Amino acid sequence: MTDPVSPKSATSDSPSPENTDTPTEAARRSSLSRGLSSTAVLGSGDLAETPIHYGASLREQRVLEEKDGLVDLAHLRVLRLSGPDRLTWLNSITTQKIDNLAPGVSTETLVLDPNGRIEGWLRLVDDGEALWAISDLQTDATLDFLRKMVFMMRVEIEDLSDDYQCFGAITSLPEALPVTRTWSDPWPHIGSGSASYAQIDIGQEVAGTDHPGLETPFVIGIVKRSDLQGLTAKNFDMAGFDAWEALRIAAWRPGRNEIDHKALVGELDLLRTAVHLAKGCYRGQEAVARVHNLGQPPRRLTFVHLDGSGHIAPDPGTEALAEVRGSERPVGTLTSVTVHWELGPIGLAVVKRNLAPEAQLSFEIGDGERVIGAQETIVVPMREHERALPERNKDVDARSQKR
Repeated sequence: MTDPVSPKSATSDSPSPENTDTPTEAARRSSLSRGLSSTAVLGSGDLAETPIHYGASLREQRVLEEKDGLVDLAHLRVLRLSGPDRLTWLNSITTQKIDNLAPGVSTETLVLDPNGRIEGWLRLVDDGEALWAISDLQTDATLDFLRKMVFMMRVEIEDLSDDYQCFGAITSLPEALPVTRTWSDPWPHIGSGSASYAQIDIGQEVAGTDHPGLETPFVIGIVKRSDLQGLTAKNFDMAGFDAWEALRIAAWRPGRNEIDHKALVGELDLLRTAVHLAKGCYRGQEAVARVHNLGQPPRRLTFVHLDGSGHIAPDPGTEALAEVRGSERPVGTLTSVTVHWELGPIGLAVVKRNLAPEAQLSFEIGDGERVIGAQETIVVPMREHERALPERNKDVDARSQKR
């Protein structure tokens, strides 16, 4: 008897169409996903080449977390930026400070629109000669933006997705996998020049010791497809993308499912790993600084414990309802949902910031039935601002100076 799989994962775990690349451009043939196991179930859309599960999703989660399991992430795109200006150039147009990124150090950065909304998301590791980037959020639009911003800078941008693919693991990748480059997820550590919006560690310089993300250090390996010749899934303890997503959700780690057309970094607690608050200008910086220094993000990411007694879970994208001023009203969206091998049915939701943390959520599943959810606060509803004003930069501000 096999374990149940995550609810409707083969279709509903895919993000909304606005955040994906077209299947013909983004779905790449995985070197380990075809003809390996009669139990392998592939996804749809841009996950059409990605094994969602191998028939036992709950067992696969445990294998991934405890037994050096390997996940085929065939849908991830692999980019390489080369040239002597690659770091300073990307530093000037995205959110993270990477102008002095040391070889082998992993980080992530965001492409924002002028209003601070998230448009692109790159996981980065430099090898001293080139900057490797992994992307699964609007990659084609991100590539178009990057290429338009090169101007006279000495930078070359390559999409190597046809020649390289990605694999995921927890803590470390199997020695038998011929990895070209490894990206180690900085989540949930708070980077230098960054800040946490999470209640569990807000105001601290390091992640709180109880942050669940500390239990599952994600790593992604970039592998040349030609180096995989002779290897199959039978050489590894394989786990499906469902298992990867389940551990991500349990770690409070936002992913592409949490990004919609109005997503802001503060809403998802992404400042801690993807934004440097004291670097030079980039598109969207004013919006980020305004919210951070003067305001509050309009929405917040929350962790949801779902009622599993009915053995039916709502789909990602389901509207979240709660009682507000005496009547039930829409308050947000369930963005990710899974069945975790220890926690049971869980999810992530993006809700209105002023929704009470103790408010019960409900989600319709059809035929008038609903699933109840209890919140566990991730992003704090109200964050205190620094009282002290920044010092005046006398090099650029000549007020009250003798001339």
